[in-house]
Amino acid sequence: MPDSPNRYDDGQVFLSRLGEKLRLLRAQRGTTRRRLAEQADISDRYLAKLEGGSANPSIAVLRRIADVIDFPLEALVAGCQPGTPDPSSAIQLLSRLDDDRLSQAESLIKDTLTGTAISDRARRVSLIGLRGAGKSTLGLRLAEAESCPFIELNSVVEDAYGAAIGELMAFSGQAGYRRYERRALMDVITEHEHIVIATGGGIATDAETFSILLERTHCVWLKARPEEHMERVVGQGDMRPMADNASDNTEAMDDLRAILAAREPLYRKAELTVDTAGRTEDQSYGDLRTSVRSISEFNSSPT
Repeated sequence: MPDSPNRYDDGQVFLSRLGEKLRLLRAQRGTTRRRLAEQADISDRYLAKLEGGSANPSIAVLRRIADVIDFPLEALVAGCQPGTPDPSSAIQLLSRLDDDRLSQAESLIKDTLTGTAISDRARRVSLIGLRGAGKSTLGLRLAEAESCPFIELNSVVEDAYGAAIGELMAFSGQAGYRRYERRALMDVITEHEHIVIATGGGIATDAETFSILLERTHCVWLKARPEEHMERVVGQGDMRPMADNASDNTEAMDDLRAILAAREPLYRKAELTVDTAGRTEDQSYGDLRTSVRSISEFNSSPT
């Protein structure tokens, strides 16, 4: 049978969408192209062509890239075909299940991952957003007002691992860090019904962990302008998650804008959004407190 005249065009659309998807995933994880190329053992030039939709990668190359960014290979290529939806999140969740749970996947997805089941959020509040959003400062104040514990999830991860996050990432990669993060979140949720949790900026990029956070806590996105994030990050002396090889603040700001743009659709899944742009700490805290008090579980609690 002769090739369809549209087959070549469809192939180009696939490669273009694959490149766009890879750029988005890389930006969400705060990883530079150069660093991803090194870790995946491919050239920076080839990765640039791949992200631009002009390279036709082998399965072996895609598998190495998927391993580095801790994203299932099947999910990486899913949804790139013309006229098909993108089931990446569902595939990412399914890849975490063992054989027994896979047999129950249909009901699990319906009952626990799509929000149709009754949620057990209790009086747990989680704060998400990029570094410099004010999660630690505002979260501590909220916890003090609520007379409940305040926990920074990364501190729990470090305690469990026995070393700093940087060492965990260096030795176990993003996949290892995400496993510790997921376990830490479940431990905190199991132990506390009334708590304020400050999460790492990239927690929204892991579908399973973020689903747990959305289902088991009242999730609040602390939103700020890129310039404010940068000012606060520089003040803290830690440029994560911007490129560690950024030559100047302009390059770092470009990285930050790309990360924010890529993560914004994920952050918007939060139950509440508090915009701290142009607000003082007291004003932002007041907005956060008011938002939390709008939740039914908190309306009946003591002030």
